[in-house]
Amino acid sequence: MRVSLFIPCFVDQLTPRVGLATAQVLRDLGHDVEFREAQTCCGQPSYNSGHWDVARAGALRALDVFRGAEVVVGPSASCVAMMRKFYPELLAGHPRLAEAKDLAARTFEFGEFLVRKLGIEDVGAKLDAKVTYHDGCHGLRELGLREEPRRLLRAVRGLSLVESEEAETCCGFGGMFSVKFPMISTAMAQVKCDALVRSGADLVVSSDPSCLLQIGGYLTREGKAIRTLHLAEVLAAR
Repeated sequence: MRVSLFIPCFVDQLTPRVGLATAQVLRDLGHDVEFREAQTCCGQPSYNSGHWDVARAGALRALDVFRGAEVVVGPSASCVAMMRKFYPELLAGHPRLAEAKDLAARTFEFGEFLVRKLGIEDVGAKLDAKVTYHDGCHGLRELGLREEPRRLLRAVRGLSLVESEEAETCCGFGGMFSVKFPMISTAMAQVKCDALVRSGADLVVSSDPSCLLQIGGYLTREGKAIRTLHLAEVLAAR
């Protein structure tokens, strides 16, 4: 399969290793991976802030960039949710609505693509670590993904998966939410991270790089030893 990578802003600017790991796993599975350099932000910050005209322009650009792509795969559930769930809303009544729906049907979150589209759970990864998984809000609530990442993690050799008591609790990032309401965001991060530490895990894994920045930032400032890794980074480990 020819896979077009959608690389979110956070990955491009702050965690490029996540994009590289995503490409590595897909290539190791025998797929042809491309990166279309004209891609930009999915438009979610503008959408969440109520600037729908700006977000709509971003959506139309994405339709142009990914025209003809066999499948589009992104290592961010929140950005994939924007493209799949909210592009058709943004373009309701627009002449290009059919294109938005077509792109939505061809766009997948990374772990979802492996399990639901390819039917793969074991990618040959090996990592000796005790891991707990954080369910990002968009992946869990918009895309309905819960078991898929856990199946992939359970297949990693040497990895022990433990559940946090607050696994499905929001980390407090929420994009613009953390900017507008920093004190509430920090309090939410504290609840989340205290539970993660209590799990006894060495690593916190998630499918959303933005959540990992929030969680990792709080844990670092609190001097906690537990580290963060994206799902793609775990699956690329050998």
